[in-house]
Amino acid sequence: MRVAIAGAGNVGRSIAQELIENGHQVMLLERQPKMLRHERVPQAEWVLADACELASLHEVDLAACDVVVAATGDDKVNLVVSLLAKTEFAVPRVVARVNRAENEWLFTEQWGVDVSVSKPRLMAALVEEAVTVGDLVRLMTFRQGEANLVEITLPHDAPHVGQPVREIPLPPDSALVAIVRGRRVLAPTPDDPVEAGDELIFVCTADVEEQVRSVVLGADSVEKTRSKRPR
Repeated sequence: MRVAIAGAGNVGRSIAQELIENGHQVMLLERQPKMLRHERVPQAEWVLADACELASLHEVDLAACDVVVAATGDDKVNLVVSLLAKTEFAVPRVVARVNRAENEWLFTEQWGVDVSVSKPRLMAALVEEAVTVGDLVRLMTFRQGEANLVEITLPHDAPHVGQPVREIPLPPDSALVAIVRGRRVLAPTPDDPVEAGDELIFVCTADVEEQVRSVVLGADSVEKTRSKRPR
């Protein structure tokens, strides 16, 4: 993919390096000359440009990019970059960084954002994922809430422990995409059994999250979870 990243700070450079290592072509857009540190990510294309200006985006041929990442430290800038990328250049995929949690509600399709990444929310989800057994944890939202990546760590008394994946009656609009077992990541097949302690990773719509929880953990799982939480 050809990816344009607005903002060449620590976050933007880290994303660029990761994408380059995965074989993608990356262009870093930065409006401050002092932030142009080519030696930090030498494989990237560095451009001194204001990503909020239409003329600059035309010059770098933003329409030829498959993905735009708005990764600056300013939420207002990230929203403007996202809106321009989607509405003026029809970029297929726009990912935006949310710096302040109170601004998260703004990062929607109306502003051209396909996926927003909020560090406070992501950190909270990772904490929950690390310590929560027997409950559903939402890790990430795609397409502005149309689909979510969720995780359930199976307790020993889950109803389908020891049964193959094909016997778990998941609702429509949900899919088991991975099983994390110890240090192994398994691509589940219908014959693979699930075991206590497995981390089950699902993609599902928000509408069926509770059904997934009920199927995997049992119909009384919501009440069990509530009773365990401190009041």
